[in-house]
Amino acid sequence: MAAFTHVHVHTLAPAPTFLYPVLGALGSMASCENCAKGFVLPGTPAGSMVDDAYYSPAPGKETTAPAPSAKAIVLLTDIFGLPLVNSKLLADELASKVGVDVWVPDLFNGTPPIKPHELTPLVPDRAGVQIPFMNKLRLAALIIPRIPSFYSNRASVVDARVANFINKLKAEKKYEKFGAVGYCFGGSIAIRIASRKLVDTVVICHPGPASIEEIKAMNVPSSWALAEEDSAFPPKLRKSAEEVFKAREGKEDYIEYEFKDWKGTAHGFAARPNLDVPEVKAGFEGALEQTAGWFKKTL
Repeated sequence: MAAFTHVHVHTLAPAPTFLYPVLGALGSMASCENCAKGFVLPGTPAGSMVDDAYYSPAPGKETTAPAPSAKAIVLLTDIFGLPLVNSKLLADELASKVGVDVWVPDLFNGTPPIKPHELTPLVPDRAGVQIPFMNKLRLAALIIPRIPSFYSNRASVVDARVANFINKLKAEKKYEKFGAVGYCFGGSIAIRIASRKLVDTVVICHPGPASIEEIKAMNVPSSWALAEEDSAFPPKLRKSAEEVFKAREGKEDYIEYEFKDWKGTAHGFAARPNLDVPEVKAGFEGALEQTAGWFKKTL
């Protein structure tokens, strides 16, 4: 694959609470002459747009008719939404690897807060790189004018959109089991919907900020693909999250789980990786296999 750009935000405090998932979802690469183009995965989507959502059918399917397998995956995007082609290409990969339909809903009702062409070299694309102070200021300058858009796409709003989307698919396509994979902003959504009887299993890739209460409420199997360094999901929260599930072992409320930390990576690696960095490339490919393997096992 060719190089492509990603953007992620390390939380700037203090900030309004409705910004927390967004601040955790933004990112971009370290300085290079192609930074403004973003880390866009190479390739052409094989699926199609259906009612404002991207649809990648299971191998051998050519229509959106009800799936014989009665299973589907919903992919919850990062803050760039459907305009960034990466989510569509990831959906195609999962449809092929897992053998089920994959849907990518429009989380932002056509207006994602950040557009792909606005990616700029503000924060690291790998572990071990510090954020310069001036980059923090530039990041704030990028975010502040978009606060109204962030607010219109706050958790309660996007969660309702996702719930409506999944329930509509259940009714119209007759799917009986759903998996959800979320990246960054979408990872936070996946955590929250894992307690609401919407899906049967989830994969969470470098999520935006989440509360330990939201994690404790999860009641479906979960696989976590995490960055080595991620201020949106810091080490203390990561440790506490795993302890939540470990404490259930041997009890009636136990649910299957796994946590994998990908060496050398930073927030965004599973969705917007810099494939020129070997450890990031390995993390991206490994997280994709982790996701496919989890759904094969639990969906």
